[in-house]
Amino acid sequence: MATFTTEYFTMTEADAIEYAKTRLDFFDNDAELSCKEIGDGNLNYVFRLIDEKNHKSLIIKQAGPVARISDEFKLSPDRNRIESEILELQYKLAPGFVPKMYGYDPIMNCCAMEDLSDHEIMRTALINHKKFPLFADHITTYMVNTLLLTSDVVMEHKEKKELVKNFMNPELCEITEDLVYTEPFYDCPRNDVFPATRDYVQEHIWNDKELQLETAKLKFEFMTNAQSLLHGDLHTGSIFIKEDSTKVIDPEFAFYGPAGYDVGNVIANLTFALANAKYTIDDAGQRTDQMEYLQNTIIDIIDLFKEKFIRSWEENASDRTARYEGFRDYYLDTVLRDTAAVSGLELCRRIIGLAHVKDITSIEDAGMRSAAEKLCLTAGKRFILERNNLRSGEDFIKVIKESIENI
Repeated sequence: MATFTTEYFTMTEADAIEYAKTRLDFFDNDAELSCKEIGDGNLNYVFRLIDEKNHKSLIIKQAGPVARISDEFKLSPDRNRIESEILELQYKLAPGFVPKMYGYDPIMNCCAMEDLSDHEIMRTALINHKKFPLFADHITTYMVNTLLLTSDVVMEHKEKKELVKNFMNPELCEITEDLVYTEPFYDCPRNDVFPATRDYVQEHIWNDKELQLETAKLKFEFMTNAQSLLHGDLHTGSIFIKEDSTKVIDPEFAFYGPAGYDVGNVIANLTFALANAKYTIDDAGQRTDQMEYLQNTIIDIIDLFKEKFIRSWEENASDRTARYEGFRDYYLDTVLRDTAAVSGLELCRRIIGLAHVKDITSIEDAGMRSAAEKLCLTAGKRFILERNNLRSGEDFIKVIKESIENI
């Protein structure tokens, strides 16, 4: 029988049940447990345990030594500690928008957390063309609270520097540096380009020296700008949602970086959903309705983020120099610039690179899929190159609409 107290091993479903019984003080003594491994991501093992007798459930998430997507990626299991600690911190900063944590185990590299099975993964819901009218309000509150309140604008600087040290995450940052900022912008052997789109990628992405230069600038800014404590992978697959609730999960890529990285990821992944709607919904009225919902959501996220950011700044800014006239607007402009840039990087890398999104890969017709990919690449390139000029929701959606028109 496993003891779970001496050395790490990758758990099975039976092991997870035994672990819950012996190492967690969550289930009742008479619990009748069942377990299913439900992880469908690129990195981890996720076990859902249910006690039908007492109507209780939880999630155990275990980090392995290599990524599930490819054993080329050797990963520190410390990412599980990072995820556990950041969820506890974000639960305080943005209550109601992250799952509750029940414990972290450094030997088994696992954590136990609230089961969100009454929610659904947002990416899946959007592929099914559902709508969530409260999402823009929820996600902007989450982002302002977690990004601004962990910055030097608000925090005592030595305390913030301690967090920077605590959330050093070199292995997962390296994945981001490679898969987001580097490999998509040249003909890297690890890229995975849909054949019908490859010529377009060659001409408009890989052959564009200006684009390569701008992505190099962005990569080094990403590596050196310890602005805010990021989620680091805030896409619609990392969000559980229902009509009246939004929960952000999987912050294992968390580290201190440019705040716009999180905001841009949200915008890009809503753009993937928009491309899916355009190229998969046959009924014209339904297609227009879903696309308008997504366009309005993108506009609202940018504009609500700005509005809440300014309000929170006025309420919470503690550094004297942050109160100098004009500095707040300058600072917010840099966040919006990075938001645009990362929107573009994410749109390009999910089409060209190793890790794709189901919004696009689930489009069965090859011509339609290629058109959706070209839409994303066109918008992505413009977001990167025009990042200094995009400051409102309307600015962002104009790029997307014009990219649709040009395909």
